[in-house]
Amino acid sequence: MIRVAILIGSTRPGRKAEAVARWVHDLAVKRTDATFELVDIADYGLPLLDEPHPPSLGKYTKDHTKAWSAKIASFDAYVFVTPEYNHGPSGALKNAIDFLYREWNDKAAGFVAYGSAGGTRAVEQLRLVLSELQVAHVRNQVALSLRTDFENFSVFKPADHHAKVVSGMLDQVVAWGGALANLRASRAAKPAP
Repeated sequence: MIRVAILIGSTRPGRKAEAVARWVHDLAVKRTDATFELVDIADYGLPLLDEPHPPSLGKYTKDHTKAWSAKIASFDAYVFVTPEYNHGPSGALKNAIDFLYREWNDKAAGFVAYGSAGGTRAVEQLRLVLSELQVAHVRNQVALSLRTDFENFSVFKPADHHAKVVSGMLDQVVAWGGALANLRASRAAKPAP
């Protein structure tokens, strides 16, 4: 069975990402085709990228990077929960992604985003970034509106129809995460460059 991380992609005080991610997790754990774990980037205390070597070399010198690497490497797929700030994902999420390289390769990803336009522009930027990291991102995505899915723009109260969209996105993430298993196994058998 594959392991899927549901990444809380914001560290901002008063963030909404945690409530959204917990809702996704509550829906996901009802499934029997994968295991799901919440991963909060705030728990890793990642500063602005401070490694002296490019992540593609995998020569990490900082304990926070090594811990982050071990956690991300342990999954087969990811669901990125992100706000949209200025037409993009949070800087904290982009920074967390940039710390690593091989740990992301040949895995699948889905997206749950929120913002004034459903977070769709943040997801489009994440798709570009993840393509470079050799992550297969699925088509289905969840777009939550600050106007209609958050009471007074703050308390998360998603419309009922979003649960079906989450299910469809997870169907694709689990299928793709499993389909890429042979590719991951083949890569793991080769020494790092």
